[in-house]
Parts: sequence; C-alpha cells; structure tokens
Amino acid sequence: MAAPTSGRIHERVGTPAGMTSPAPSSGSLVNATYWWYVARAELLEVALGDAVPDGGTVVDIGSADGPSVGWLGARVRRIPLDIDPAVLPPGGVCASALTLPFVEGALDAVSAFDVIEHFEAESALLAELHRVVRPGGRLLLSVPAYRWAWSSHDVAAGHHRRYTRRRLVVALTAAGFAPDRVTHAFASTFPLFAADRLKERLFGAPVQRVAVDALPALVERTLVRCAKVDAWLLRFGDLPFGSSILAAAVRR
Repeated sequence: MAAPTSGRIHERVGTPAGMTSPAPSSGSLVNATYWWYVARAELLEVALGDAVPDGGTVVDIGSADGPSVGWLGARVRRIPLDIDPAVLPPGGVCASALTLPFVEGALDAVSAFDVIEHFEAESALLAELHRVVRPGGRLLLSVPAYRWAWSSHDVAAGHHRRYTRRRLVVALTAAGFAPDRVTHAFASTFPLFAADRLKERLFGAPVQRVAVDALPALVERTLVRCAKVDAWLLRFGDLPFGSSILAAAVRR
C-alpha cells in the first residue's frame, strides 16, 4: 500500500522484519460489531481521548483493529500501520513496528491497542516507538491484564505476556516514557472473564481464542451496557481491576 508522503514524516517503507508472527487477522475484521469491539472503542475514547493532540499526526499500529479507533481518526491525521497489507485501507503503511518507516521525532502520537503483547522483544519495540514520537508526544496503549489469567486464548492469539499495571509502568518508564494514566477497563464484565479462566484451570476447558460469532442480541446489549458503567466511572478516575489495561504516556 502507498505510504504517507507529506513533510518529514515519511522516510522509508521497508520489508517487515523482526516481528514475532502474530495471530491471524483480528476478529474485528470478521465482526466489527461484536460487543467487545464496540465497548472497547468507547472505553478507549473516554480513558485516553484527552491525551490525543487535536490535529496532530498519529500512527495507529496494528490497524487490523480499526473498528476500535474510529474516534481517533475524527480528531487527528491517523496513519494506519500493519504488517499485513490485506487489512490496510488506502494510504496505510505496511511495515513492522520494530522498523517503523518514520524519521526520529516525526509523530505527535503513536497508538498500539492490544499490540505490544504480541512482541517477544518488548524493550526493542518500545524503544522504536519512543524514537518516532516527538518529545512531549504521546503513546497510547491497551494490553491484556493479569499474568494469572494466562490461558489457551493467549497461546492461540500469539501473546508473549499479560500485564499488571506496575509491570506496564516499569516497561514504559525504562523506555523513556512518563505514564500519566494507567487504568484497568472491563471491570463490569470481569466476573465473567475470571470465571472463564477459572473454568480452564479447573476443568481444562479451553478458552475460546476470538469469539466473533454474534451472540444473542440480548446478551450483546447487556454486555455493552455493562461496559458503559466502566465508561461512566472512567470519567471520574481509574478503575482498580478489569481484564484490560489502558495507558497514556508522554515521551520524555
């Protein structure tokens, strides 16, 4: 796909290299209206929307999950980037996040939603994200929470780790970022998440990797409404638990 060509942002587009092979394309490409994608879009906007510089340039890494970042493109120049050209819209960049085709300090922000857990070389990835963001620019992230929740889902999805808030803060700080918001999300649906993981531990019943088939309409509506409780609470402060962690950090 064609790469952006304006100003000093574009430097090169190389062959994706060094990335640990991710899971197959996101389930959002199969069913973008699945409740989790709908809910995550709202939670990301509420929790991290204020960290996005209006009118700036943001590279969205792992753009297979595009349905969750429609809110981002309305406020900034969003450049989708993915290692898989099949998921990219016109103007997207096909590249590895470990070798980003942008000059140092070119970007106002980088977003990587449910991406960094797919990379074995975490420090190398965060160093590359730090390189392309300008001083004072932002890194926006979401990651799966809790090491105790590791399951067959993580293996099938190509994850290398799950995070605690402390673990994420330490990694971001070591990479030269200053976290200014780190919060859990999906607290309202956490009992269902924990029960799913407990069932696998006790009975060996595999957790489904990516559930994108439509659920009964009542179930979908109920889960989305539960997540709206999270969205309301996130307007007032951070959530102490939940199956995801959302973070915004400033590039020092």
